[in-house]
Amino acid sequence: MNLRMDPPQVSVIIPTYNRAGHLREALDSVLAQEFRSFELIVVDDGSTDETPPLLLKYGDSIRVLRQKNRGVSAARNAGIAAGRGALIAFLDSDDIWLPGKLSRQVEFFGQNPEVLICQTEELWVKNGCRVNPGKRHRKRGGMIFEPSLELCLVSPSAVMLRRELFDRVGVFDERLPACEDYDLWLRVSCRFPVGLIDTPLIAKRGGHADQLSRARGLDRYRIESIAKLISDGCLTAAQRIAAVAVLKQKCRVYAGGCRKRGRHAEADRYEQLSRDVSGE
Repeated sequence: MNLRMDPPQVSVIIPTYNRAGHLREALDSVLAQEFRSFELIVVDDGSTDETPPLLLKYGDSIRVLRQKNRGVSAARNAGIAAGRGALIAFLDSDDIWLPGKLSRQVEFFGQNPEVLICQTEELWVKNGCRVNPGKRHRKRGGMIFEPSLELCLVSPSAVMLRRELFDRVGVFDERLPACEDYDLWLRVSCRFPVGLIDTPLIAKRGGHADQLSRARGLDRYRIESIAKLISDGCLTAAQRIAAVAVLKQKCRVYAGGCRKRGRHAEADRYEQLSRDVSGE
């Protein structure tokens, strides 16, 4: 890869924070891609482990941006702003790409000039062992807004998108400490179809303690994302009905959990939100 090429077709963005134990494999999986018209931008979000010296070993084969710890959304957004490619691809620092990932997606966009975003199918690896995801987690293509309300059906590491998409829907919401990808993909999928390459081209690795998806109480961020969409007035009538139904269900479950833990004021807020969106 030549960082001076003008311009690269794809900007690959890896946000990372204290993931030196996984990061090398992620970097190497990008640099091993046979498609070469890309730049690799690593955004070090204030790491205090061995990440900085590890990145130095890669020399000018990567671009490194360093910032104070501000979260994964701010890290991805910094990479987006710095990138020069018309296409953007993300890779979480604990995942890896399989051979052919970049070339297949670039080819897909060349064959489908009207599509703004596509993802690939994925393999799941937990604690080093291959696991089979349930049917509900299988990747989907097309207008996937309604099923995406229940759970996130788009993986950042599997995505490639045209830069212009951010001009239409915005970037990652830096106010969200988690579920920031769920939030963005809802804003995308309520307006645009998601292309799908139904071949596993990434390995999604789980089971380690620092995964954001393992944190408790994540539904409060999903509730916030759905509530924002409803209040923005950007949904169709059918989409709004679906969004309100899922929001009420998530509010009910989350409020119930709050009451069990004695957080009654918090439970009251989510019960009131449920009533407000449904006009009760």
